[in-house]
Amino acid sequence: MTRAFLFPGQGAQTIGMGRDLADAYPDARAVYDAVDEALGEKLSALIWEGEQDTLTLTRNAQPALMATSMAAMAALKAEGVEVTAAAFVAGHSLGEYTALCAAGALSLADAARLLRLRGEAMQAAVPAGEGAMAAVLGLDFDAVSAIAQEAAEGQVCAAANDNDPAQVVLSGDREAVLRAVEIAKVQGAKRALLLPVSAPFHCALMQPAADAMAEALRDTRLTAPAVPLVGNVTAEAGSDPDQITARLVEQVTGRVRWRESVAWMAAQGVTETWEIGAGKALSGMVKRIDRTIATRSVGTPDEVKAAAESLHDA
Repeated sequence: MTRAFLFPGQGAQTIGMGRDLADAYPDARAVYDAVDEALGEKLSALIWEGEQDTLTLTRNAQPALMATSMAAMAALKAEGVEVTAAAFVAGHSLGEYTALCAAGALSLADAARLLRLRGEAMQAAVPAGEGAMAAVLGLDFDAVSAIAQEAAEGQVCAAANDNDPAQVVLSGDREAVLRAVEIAKVQGAKRALLLPVSAPFHCALMQPAADAMAEALRDTRLTAPAVPLVGNVTAEAGSDPDQITARLVEQVTGRVRWRESVAWMAAQGVTETWEIGAGKALSGMVKRIDRTIATRSVGTPDEVKAAAESLHDA
């Protein structure tokens, strides 16, 4: 069994996530404590006892999701599972930072600080209400890309997330995205709907955020990961720190090539994925991309124990 460890992106956050891990595993609680210290605030209190709307703010959701995935990794390690049990690591958007942290390329404190900055920079790049994102279900990437081009009319409209064969996310100027939604409906999309996000991620409007991340990453020590990272913008694995750093900057404005990434891993012999942290969205995408790949969620103490037992019994 060849496996990949996958780390979720924005949208998976829920109040209370990871608390059972922190209660069951001292090393998982230590992850939250370390993130609190790195950020100089009690993010853990927001995650476990705060308001969903506040947690969903990009500046909070990004480090919170990373902390929860890393708490699950700490629990796995306590059960004898190392990151090297995977052939590859990959993360959806912000999850790429988590993947690098899990693979030892980025310290936990640096990951927390970078994701807080990334969230703030993405939010600040476009004034509230001027951008939008929309999910288009039931049309493939080429069809949605053509719709985006038609809808742009001199504004920004791009296929930002190629999630799976029937789910593509548009991003750009609000007016252009709204036009694209209507065109998609006419062209036979099963659904086309605006997403409840605070900024238009992964499109050219995010260039100010990309510039901010380039500056921040210049001052951050990134080493080669213990397990190759399958990058969002390349849809293939790499381990060179300089190339990974450059791709992290490109990722802010670039497309998340998740469908291609999973297909690439399957072609390399991956037969199982573990979605580590909050939610099960990535597992659903994997199944729609390649039904031969087995999926496993690892976000609760019971799931951690079951995953560890499956590995030890193999």
